[in-house]
Amino acid sequence: MEFSTFGKRFTRHTGARELMDDLGEAMASDGPVMMLGGGNPAHIPQVLEILAARLHEVADSPRDLRRMLGDYAAPAGEPRFRAALAQLLQREYGWELGPENIALTGGSQSGFFLLFNLLAGDFGGGERRRILLPLTPEYAGYSDLGLTEDLFVARRPSIEELPERQFKYHVDFDGLDVADDIAAICVSRPGNPTGNVLTDEEVSRLAALARAHDIPLVLDNAYGLPFPQIVFSEATPYWDENVILCMSLSKIGLPAARTGIVVARPEIIDALASLNAVVSLAVSSVGAVLAQKLVETGEIISLSRDVIRPFYAQRVSQALTWVHESLAGCEYFVHRPEGALFLWLWFPGLPVRSEELYRRLKARGVYVLPGHHFFPGLQGKWAHRDECLRLSYAQDPESVRRGIAILGEELRRLPS
Repeated sequence: MEFSTFGKRFTRHTGARELMDDLGEAMASDGPVMMLGGGNPAHIPQVLEILAARLHEVADSPRDLRRMLGDYAAPAGEPRFRAALAQLLQREYGWELGPENIALTGGSQSGFFLLFNLLAGDFGGGERRRILLPLTPEYAGYSDLGLTEDLFVARRPSIEELPERQFKYHVDFDGLDVADDIAAICVSRPGNPTGNVLTDEEVSRLAALARAHDIPLVLDNAYGLPFPQIVFSEATPYWDENVILCMSLSKIGLPAARTGIVVARPEIIDALASLNAVVSLAVSSVGAVLAQKLVETGEIISLSRDVIRPFYAQRVSQALTWVHESLAGCEYFVHRPEGALFLWLWFPGLPVRSEELYRRLKARGVYVLPGHHFFPGLQGKWAHRDECLRLSYAQDPESVRRGIAILGEELRRLPS
């Protein structure tokens, strides 16, 4: 069967499909599997207990159960959740916003699909606009979201070398030009795949640059502040009317609820509501109803601060120790893990492409992601993109330890 241009574009091989295929394959496997590739959050016992208690509360309330499962929500998402979140952000940060500034989407991925194609692409009359990614590597899931080709243009970072085989990417502001065809600037904070957290100064400079060019700054905050707070460095939440702040309930422990959150000026929220209505009539209310009380009371912030962040801080510290033990004698660097669920490893002079290393690891039951997927919009050759791997440290510690040990073995088996 021959598909349309749309069909051909969205059925081709993508990093997102490879990631989710690996995840499904790993979960269905009968053999030993070390799932270091996916983005699933850890199953934190305290979080699961709270969510289970909320499920019982909802089940015992006919009104809440009806809101969760029995009725369509408004096109912008469940109204009571949006009102509660607006009040939380006003209370905690003094942001001047209301429910009209908040829309829900069917997960962050579909939210970015709607946002990017709303802001950029074909404008008619031969005019096309693009999204600028000021720092690569960047989230692989962006790569194939455009209805048109070449929706993204990206810039290389500057690289700061650090002690203990660590390094850090920074926005290269000297090389960051904003061309006339740029519709928005977008960056993740914390970064996926790197765990990089932009400094407050970098965020302020990007926000000022966006304002100066009368375009929005899109901040992908799926792992950040105020929740789930998987941030291990100093960082201040940022929003103003020129910022589109994207959050999610996935990484507090609700990835299957597919609840993306967009905080933006009302005209953008209204446009997203229209898109939601056309694409899906309404988004799911499951995550919103489950999390509503956590948001109303502010417990979602204390849970993030006191349970989720310390859990991942301990896990990443242990994973770093295993990396240094298992890769001793190899040529490697690890991006300083400042947030998110990942370690980003760089192997300068790797004798094979990272995609080949990925295949070798997969053959031994270790699932990672090769680095080349994480450079959407970057033009020109750069050996660095084929010298990196992303590892998740969120799954059970023994699988992470064993997977990292096998990585060390495979690196030593490569031709010199």
